[in-house]
Amino acid sequence: MPGLFIIAHAPLASALKECASHVYAGCPQKLLAFDVAPDAVVEDTAQAALPALRQAAADGSALVLVDVFGATPSNIALRLSELAGDLKLKIVAGVNLPMLLRSVCYQAESLDGLAARATAGAVQGVVQVSADAP
Repeated sequence: MPGLFIIAHAPLASALKECASHVYAGCPQKLLAFDVAPDAVVEDTAQAALPALRQAAADGSALVLVDVFGATPSNIALRLSELAGDLKLKIVAGVNLPMLLRSVCYQAESLDGLAARATAGAVQGVVQVSADAP
C-alpha cells in the first residue's frame, strides 16, 4: 500500500493532515505531512524531509501531494525523487482536501491508480455553488 506524503507551504500540509484525521478517525498511519517554511532552501529542506518520506513509503512507494506546481514544495518533492532513488514515487500538484480524502479512501490501490484517483478527486471536488446556479 503506497504511503501518502503531503509537502506544502506551512502550515497547509499539517492542516490538511489534521482535516483528514478529523474526517477519518484513526487516519492512515502512512499519511505524513511536511510543512515548508517561507525561507526554505530546496536542498536543505529535501534532506530534512527525506526521513519522513522514507517513513511514509515504508513499503517502497508513496504518493507525494504538493500544493503549487513550480513553488518551493514542488521543487523539494522533485529533489526528493532524486534523493530517494530506490522508492517509487508519484508527485501530484494542486493538493486540496477532496484530493487528500480520495487518496485516503483508495490508498490500498496501486500507486498509479492512487495518483489517478487523487487527481480525479481534486477536480471533482471543485464545484461552483450558488443559490441561483442552473
